Amino acid sequence: MKNIWAPWRLDYILGPKDKNCIFCSKPRENEDKKNLILYRGKQNFVILNLFPYNNGHLMVVPYTHTSDIQGIGADDANEMMRLTKRCVALLKERFKPHGFNIGMNLESAAGAGIDEHIHMHVVPRWNGDTNFMPVLGETRVMPQHIQSTYDALADFPFDE
Repeated sequence: MKNIWAPWRLDYILGPKDKNCIFCSKPRENEDKKNLILYRGKQNFVILNLFPYNNGHLMVVPYTHTSDIQGIGADDANEMMRLTKRCVALLKERFKPHGFNIGMNLESAAGAGIDEHIHMHVVPRWNGDTNFMPVLGETRVMPQHIQSTYDALADFPFDE
């Protein structure tokens, strides 16, 4: 049997758990690199998923704390879609994926890991990125450390 090492996950496993909504508390900390925040807009911010499905898994998150998509206004929704489009452009430029999964999981019954605060997932996909590891080994292989992913994406001009 072969081992796959992911030592950076131990900090999450053993570390203190935030009892507050992370999508509300992380932007308040003003430590964007530490918190993996790539961009701050007027109504939304772009953040790397700390536990990604694939390298480059981004999320567009409104500052408005709501679990209901109808709880955000038109300006929030318009900026969320504009930033989602910019995330696709960024990932196409930097990582050259073959496709994308884009969407929301609303409420825990739909698979939301953080169901109290809506967020849009942008997941880059490559031909063959699903293989036997997640199916048989219940393990996903991430070829790049998340801080390296952040560094590769951090200078993108979201405002264009």
